[in-house]
Amino acid sequence: MSVFLKRAYEPPEPGDGYRVLVDRLWPRGRSKAELKIDEWLKELAPSDSLRKAFHDGDLGWGAFRKAYLGELKAHRDGLRQLAQIAERGKLTLVFAAHDERHNNAVVVKQYLKMLGAD
Repeated sequence: MSVFLKRAYEPPEPGDGYRVLVDRLWPRGRSKAELKIDEWLKELAPSDSLRKAFHDGDLGWGAFRKAYLGELKAHRDGLRQLAQIAERGKLTLVFAAHDERHNNAVVVKQYLKMLGAD
């Protein structure tokens, strides 16, 4: 399974494959033409309350990850479709967060890897 992560502020490249924005909000200062997104799945983003609790520091990474994995279960069918795309070629999950190791795209990638093991 080929799933990669890329910040929305990095330039798109031909080798990115199928590009999916997984944030609820469109990245500030980026046009649709600049981002070159194939699909925007804002329904996969964490709930507003979960996102705010994590960004405000009320939730640590582990608690955020656990709660978000729970939220993603409601989107299992859509995530299976993304997993199939990743099985056939390269899938790049695009996100706007500054922290490249602790963000929702990291959790989506982990979930997709779990689906691939089903």
